[in-house]
Amino acid sequence: MAPSFDNGSSLFNFVVRDGNGVKGMVDSGISKVPLAYIQPPAEQINKKNASKHEKNARKHEQSPIDLSRLDGPDHDEVVKEIVTAAETLGFFQVVNHGVPVELLESLKEAAHNFFALPPRKEGCLSQRTKEKALEWKDYISIAYTNDAEALQHWPVECREVSPEYINTSNEMVRKLLEVLMGNLGVEPDDSKIDAFIGNKMVNRNFYPTCPNPELTAGVGRNSDMGTLTILLQDGIGGLYVKLPENMDIGKKGEWVEIPPVPGALVINIGDMLQILSNGRYKSAEHRVRTTSSKSRVSIPIFTSPKPTDKIAPLPQVVVKDGVARYREFVFADYMSSFFENAQDGKKSLDFAQINSA
Repeated sequence: MAPSFDNGSSLFNFVVRDGNGVKGMVDSGISKVPLAYIQPPAEQINKKNASKHEKNARKHEQSPIDLSRLDGPDHDEVVKEIVTAAETLGFFQVVNHGVPVELLESLKEAAHNFFALPPRKEGCLSQRTKEKALEWKDYISIAYTNDAEALQHWPVECREVSPEYINTSNEMVRKLLEVLMGNLGVEPDDSKIDAFIGNKMVNRNFYPTCPNPELTAGVGRNSDMGTLTILLQDGIGGLYVKLPENMDIGKKGEWVEIPPVPGALVINIGDMLQILSNGRYKSAEHRVRTTSSKSRVSIPIFTSPKPTDKIAPLPQVVVKDGVARYREFVFADYMSSFFENAQDGKKSLDFAQINSA
């Protein structure tokens, strides 16, 4: 007999205090979603009415971008593909990215193994308290500084493959930023790039099967606050992106699914890159649906400036645009605003937005 989780304190104690997570509720045999996880009707993801971002849509710059072509005669074409994706949808997938496919498979296997472990009180993180509903996921988030620190302090199950994932993806991230900065007329030297990605966090996300997936969300509507996010998703799918007005596919405001591509990594533009580019590059509003058929894992790396760094639109871009669309701020203050408020699409950017008269 599954326990009742509609009492707030008993739900917190079971999921967070005792470390059972959402997976523990599912393993207990629940047949319906607890009230705290039921999203408001406007936030529920109706898969039947969502568009699949494939077939015809893939002809609109959404095929995976082959990064190996950056080093050949197709360099300019690949640059255009990257820039166009950053200026429109804010999401794109890459292949031949330099991260071994065998490592990607090991990461997914390690994530499943980690969440199959017995409950641990120091394990999965709790969620924001101001959300209208809780997200149907468990996760662990770890800051990366160097391999030595990771080997000493990270959970044993995370030490083997996650640092390698960060290190092997670093060259790809730098290449992408060189392309994106160069397109803005900014000399992409190492010191600038180091400042843009001075902080790195790696998550292991686990989305257990859900008895009522139509009522829940694995991740609510949000944009990432950092510079670039590198995401490994498994073959289950469920990542949705909102179409902005400057796309020539679908309708403005429509949600489209980013389909899993074997061996590919998903790249999405974060709020800091939108601000640094003075709005030319677009952070993507996205969310994640749940499923009743199979548990899903994803492993993102979040890159961002250091908390003490000052952020503002790049001067070279402001000169070209004739106006700064965002004010200068300390990144730590943006982080505080981001986490203190409930997720609401791209409203996090309002913290830095300069409203024109």
